[in-house]
Formats: sequence, C-alpha cells, structure tokens
Amino acid sequence: MSSASRAVRTTEAAGAAGGGARPSRRAVVLTTSLLIVFLLYSLAPTWFLIVSATKNQTDLYSTFGLWFSSNHLGDNLQGIWDYHDGVFLRWIGNSILYSTLGALGSTFISLAAGYGMAKFPFRGRGALFATVVGASLLPSTLLAFPLYLVFAEIGLTNTIWAVLIPYFINPFGVYLGKVYADSSVPTELMEAARLDGASEVRIFFSVALRLMTTGGITIFMLDFIGIWNNFFLPLFMLNGERTFPVTLGLYSWLQQAQNARDMNTLVLTGSLLSIIPLAVFMFALQKYWRSGILMGSLK
Repeated sequence: MSSASRAVRTTEAAGAAGGGARPSRRAVVLTTSLLIVFLLYSLAPTWFLIVSATKNQTDLYSTFGLWFSSNHLGDNLQGIWDYHDGVFLRWIGNSILYSTLGALGSTFISLAAGYGMAKFPFRGRGALFATVVGASLLPSTLLAFPLYLVFAEIGLTNTIWAVLIPYFINPFGVYLGKVYADSSVPTELMEAARLDGASEVRIFFSVALRLMTTGGITIFMLDFIGIWNNFFLPLFMLNGERTFPVTLGLYSWLQQAQNARDMNTLVLTGSLLSIIPLAVFMFALQKYWRSGILMGSLK
C-alpha cells in the first residue's frame, strides 16, 4: 500500500472518530441533572395540589406540605359540589364555553388574516405584518383596563361578548397563521384552482383551510390554553358569580369570609380539578401539537 493511500485512510479514520465522538461523562451528568431539576420544578406545583387536595383543614397547616396524611379527598370533593349549589361546576362549564368559542373564533380569524397576508400582495403588507408582530409582544394584562373602558362605553360589560370579542383578536395567532400559510399552501395549487374557475372564497375554504389544518389545530390549542388560564380580562369584565370562569371563581373564594370559614382546602381541591380538562385536552391533541410546532419552527 502506498504512503498516499495510508495517509488517506488515516485521515478518514480520524474524521470518523471525530464525528462519532461521544460527549464526556461530565457533560452527560450535568445535562441529566439539569433536566431532573427542571422536571422537579415543573411537577412540584401539581404534586402539591394532589397532596393538598387529600387533606382537611387541620392537616393542611399541621403536616408536611409535600406528603400525604389522612385521606379527605372525598370530603373535599363533596364540599365543592355542595358549596353554593354546585357553582363550581358552572364555572368549569363557563371556562369550557369561553375557551372553546374564543379559540374557534380566534383560530378562524388568525388563519384567514394570515392567509391573506401570505398569499395576496398589497400595498403596506410589510408594515401591517410588522404591526401584527409588534402587537403580539404586548402583554394581555396591559390591555385589560382599556378594553373594559371601551366595552363599558358600549354597554357590553358583564356579558359573554365582553370576554369573547377580545379573545377573537390574537396578533400572535395571525402571525402563526401567516407562517403556516407560507409553508403549507402552494401558490401553484391556488393558480390551478383559479384556472378551474374557483373563487377566492372557495379556494380558501376548500383548499387552504384543509392544507392548514395542522397549523389551525396548533393555534386552537394555544388559544384554548391561554383563554382557560386568563384571569385579568374576566376580572375586569364580569361581576356576576354565575358568569365567572373557574380561574376567577377560585379567586372569589379566597376573597370570601362567610362565618370566618377558611376556603383554602376548597380552593386547592378546585385548582386540581380545574387542570384535569386541560390535561385531557392536551393528551388528546398532542400529535397535532408536535407536528404543528415542527412546521412552524422549520419555517
């Protein structure tokens, strides 16, 4: 074998060894430790709720907060169902109603607006997109009081519309809609549909929406979770207990002092119950979540 051949083989072997080198043991231990710490940090609040929901009022203050004592979960659940004629169930129903309708409206508007910005050239499109991106950076809590003043002026406070209409307009959802329209709706397919005589409305509903289904489900999930956890907008807009979502209802329990009763046990048990619909919702749609996030990240 010539010296040149040996040199080439040596170089290839060194490159293969360098490319396939494993991370050091220290790096693996450090990464694993950080992941474990992050996991514990993420699960600790849920674990605390599970443990606290099984305790009565005395055990809640006299025992270790992260471990069980005697089991009073059944009594706590019964207390929630009986309190104010089962108003907690109405709060859960209100949250489902607000989150579902608000997320559906927001998803449709976001996809339509994003599709329009992605596929139709018009003057000022860049400035409009920059405005949408800038608006998505504004915290929702900052807009709660101005929105209340507007809805109070037109007489819509303490109605379902005072909560739903602000939810319909989601700048971040519009941004995602544009991203998904850019990546999933081929312009050539739109041109072929136009040659077949399809109108722009029909192209959007029959072609674009079907191709953007995964992106739409992702936007719906983000909106649903955001609306479910929203607190400040209902706090400003709603003043009747029967119209409260579960977040505001649990907060109202903390503010009540009927016969000097401590409501912490009911609030903690209700908080645990309130995350169950979200967990079921996330597990049911997790495959769309993964594929939708991947599509957006590739764009």
